[in-house]
Amino acid sequence: MFSIGDLVVHPMHGAGVIDGIVQEKVAGTTKEYYVFKMPVGGLVLKIPVTNSQAIGVRGIISREEAEHLLAAIPSLETESNSNWNKRYQENMLRLKSGDLYEVARVIKSLMSRESRRGLSTGERKMLHNAKQIMISELVLVEEMDYNKMEERLDRAVTQRSVVQA
Repeated sequence: MFSIGDLVVHPMHGAGVIDGIVQEKVAGTTKEYYVFKMPVGGLVLKIPVTNSQAIGVRGIISREEAEHLLAAIPSLETESNSNWNKRYQENMLRLKSGDLYEVARVIKSLMSRESRRGLSTGERKMLHNAKQIMISELVLVEEMDYNKMEERLDRAVTQRSVVQA
């Protein structure tokens, strides 16, 4: 269970803070909800406390884990299905997983495709959302400005992997 003030991540919206815990009556049943507030964008969600784990809400990663993730991005393997619909579905599953390495794969794959061929409107929106999900967490972990973190992420994604012999 999370407490007010905890920094958490919603897999499809990114990182924010538990701003409150409220009880509301829905369909005749009183339930507890986390009031989840995102500093970036100002989104406010109410997440059922009992479903939060199933949804994939988790605490933010440590600074050490963030540095490891950023260092690992250049060497992440990406696959890109040539079928747009299949590629979109695979990327959506990666985003919903809440795993930042999978989110990074989506970002890297879409940025690579964008530089080679351009992206459809749907994939451009997915890239924007994936970057927002990742950056929102890294900003809180690293205590860094959003734009500076986006530049750092872009550098990591476009950097070539260094293979040691």
